[in-house]
Amino acid sequence: MRKKRVHKIILTRLEKVLYTSAILCMGGLVLLKIFFGANIGNLKLEIEKMNLEVQNQNKKNESLVMQVNELTSFDNIKDIVKDLGLAYNKDNIVVIEN
Repeated sequence: MRKKRVHKIILTRLEKVLYTSAILCMGGLVLLKIFFGANIGNLKLEIEKMNLEVQNQNKKNESLVMQVNELTSFDNIKDIVKDLGLAYNKDNIVVIEN
């Protein structure tokens, strides 16, 4: 009977270091991908929150602009002037042109 030869793979010290560092780099890259993926998710969530705040503030601004327009309307000013006892005199209005 013949004996089967078992070929042992002999790795040099440099090869072991290279393989080990390659495996560690791959593991590190996977961890970095997970970390940065989670970080990007958090940033997207914060952006959405800020967009919602901006939309709410825009709605408030539009509401305030409408209130200002109502308060500065000619009819409203005329009523306030009447309540104060003042009169509207067209003859006293002077238009200045450049």
